[in-house]
Amino acid sequence: MCGRYERHSDKQRIADAFKVGKLPPGFELPPDYNVAPQTFQPVVRLNRETGERELTLMRWGLVPYWAKDSKVGFSSINARAETVTTAPVFREAFKRRHCLVPADAFYEWQKLDEKGKNKQAFAIARKDREPMAFAGLWEAWKDPNQSVPLETFSIITTDPNELMQSIHTRMPVIVPKADWSRWLGPVDPAQPPTDILRPHPAEEMTAWKVKKDVGNVKNNDASLTEPCEPCADSTGSLFS
Repeated sequence: MCGRYERHSDKQRIADAFKVGKLPPGFELPPDYNVAPQTFQPVVRLNRETGERELTLMRWGLVPYWAKDSKVGFSSINARAETVTTAPVFREAFKRRHCLVPADAFYEWQKLDEKGKNKQAFAIARKDREPMAFAGLWEAWKDPNQSVPLETFSIITTDPNELMQSIHTRMPVIVPKADWSRWLGPVDPAQPPTDILRPHPAEEMTAWKVKKDVGNVKNNDASLTEPCEPCADSTGSLFS
């Protein structure tokens, strides 16, 4: 599962890294050090009219076009690589609506006991600190009470690589730069890019312990990604 990530890159760095053309007028993108589901975040997709890459804001938690209401988005922040082509919530989006989700790091929690009551928070990023591109899907849902469709996205997850195995059982799919164009589409129904949905090479990534503060979505500042050893929680007790 990928339920929290971090993005400090500004709009220009993202536009440059993802080869996005002209940004929309007035487009603002403050850093978000504790990205949580149901918030609006930047994604990169192909413009329907020009076919060029564009940067736009969508809400995290995919709502399929046929949904009766938007509540389904609370349980669809992630799509599993193993079932994304068949799961009713995601299969139509996989056929034609791919996107890349820019991130500088993601958070995961390592269980320290069998019951999972004690956990250690980790931040995971690329070793070169370049922005990552999570494999995403997006949808447009029409709220009968709104004139503008709600655009939402989901992040695809896969098995952990060697780095992640000791931390968690899943990790987000990180699309290599060489595959960005193929992932964004257009998707060839005869050869869908399912081969991209694999663990990212562990040797290109790094992980470090961070404070328990990241578990509270109200905390959102640069200190959340700072390494800690040992790590104290808000009550002063220490993680082992």
